[in-house]
Amino acid sequence: MKHEWKKHEKELYSIKKEPSVITVPRQKFIMISGKGNPNDADFSERVGALYSLAYSIKMRHKAFCSNNPDHNKQFEYLDYTVFPLEGIWTSAGNSPLDKDSFEYTIMIRQPDFITQEMFEAAYSVVEKKKPHPFLKEVVFDTMEDGLCVQMLHIGLFDDEPASFALMDAFSKDNGLERISHTHREIYLNDARKVQPAKYQTILRYQVRKGGVQ
Repeated sequence: MKHEWKKHEKELYSIKKEPSVITVPRQKFIMISGKGNPNDADFSERVGALYSLAYSIKMRHKAFCSNNPDHNKQFEYLDYTVFPLEGIWTSAGNSPLDKDSFEYTIMIRQPDFITQEMFEAAYSVVEKKKPHPFLKEVVFDTMEDGLCVQMLHIGLFDDEPASFALMDAFSKDNGLERISHTHREIYLNDARKVQPAKYQTILRYQVRKGGVQ
């Protein structure tokens, strides 16, 4: 059986173009951090390192299940669709639109059954067959966002402030307080293959319960 995140985890990825509250559980990721403008080559290279590992992990898991049918019962899924790219963003500058001051951690989620050992095995293969300058900076870790406000943003990344304004108003109306200026973005389509007006990005930030306004 194949795990497809669009089909099996709709509560996390099939959201509407209006703010809502969600509690995000602990999840596993491969991730890499960086600074600067996401339009620069440095960012693209980091994304490339992530995807090299993500597909190596997936293919090794699929091959193991195919070659060892007696062990398949330990896995709920024998194959899976690679999860979308995500990013955690903040800014070291005075303006949230100053892209050169961005600080980020980009990541690709891993299924719960992927382990540190499976990551390390895939890493060794990629390191030998497809060496990459940023590969050594990729780590395997877990994150738990907990209580969050989120919404689906359609269109240019530069137009995101309008969606964040809606999220801020929703949070205030529902007695929720944003914890920090850091936020998460989940990119549901490939920006290289669609027109900017059709970009689909989940915007999400952590909140806590405050006083009812």
